[in-house]
Formats: sequence, structure tokens, C-alpha cells
Amino acid sequence: MINEILRLDNQICFPLYAVNKEMTKRYRPLLEELNVTYPQYLVLLVLWESGEMSVKELGERLFLDSGTLTPMLKRMEENEFIARNRSKGDERVVNVTLTEQGEQAREKATKIPLRFLEQTNLNEEELMQLKRILAKMLKNSE
Repeated sequence: MINEILRLDNQICFPLYAVNKEMTKRYRPLLEELNVTYPQYLVLLVLWESGEMSVKELGERLFLDSGTLTPMLKRMEENEFIARNRSKGDERVVNVTLTEQGEQAREKATKIPLRFLEQTNLNEEELMQLKRILAKMLKNSE
């Protein structure tokens, strides 16, 4: 019994890990047109959806710590996708907003989700079921 529980094929972590790597690999050529990495794409998605947001809120939304997020945001600012500004109400808070270039990238990005989904070979029901299960796992991990 103990040997069975430790088999790689019996682990949920392994297919999640492998799918994550494969997903990131498949997104890479789709994101080259925008000149962003996959984590940078996630930042853009959140900002396109929500507008201005503090670094702390962005980190919470994307499950990223400030040690990962801050250098990435710095690169995005250098590439003129975002601007970072200190809050007028609280100097400790840094807010992130899209620049004109960041807003313009949205148009190119509209094709990316459909192009990626075509590569999954899953139907809409399967995709929605997978998304619900993963969302539940994330919520339970908080």
C-alpha cells in the first residue's frame, strides 16, 4: 500500500506541474507578439480588467510575493507597459497603471486565449469543469 501511494502516476501534483510547464511553453510563442512573458501577461490581464491597482493587491490577485513581482514590474515599466507611482494618500503604497502602450497591447492580446484553447483539444464543458476544480483548489489553499 505504501509503495502504491508513492508512485508518480498516483500523485496529483505531478500532472499539475507538467501541465503548468506545458501551458507556459505553449503560451510563449503566442506572447512573443506582445513581447511579454507569461507572468507579465497575467499582470496585463489583471490591469485590463481592474485598472489601477496597488502592488500588494496585484500580488494577492496573482499569488505572487513582492520579491517576484517587484522586479517583473520594473521590467514592465522599462518596456513602457505600466507606470508605478506612490499613492498620494500613503507613500508606502505603490500603485500600478497601464501606459498607452499597455492599453494598446490589449488589442493584440484578444486573439491569445482562443489560439491557446484550440491547442488544448478539450471541449467547452471539459474546460469549464477543469477551471472550477482548479479554482476550488486555489480557494481551499488560502
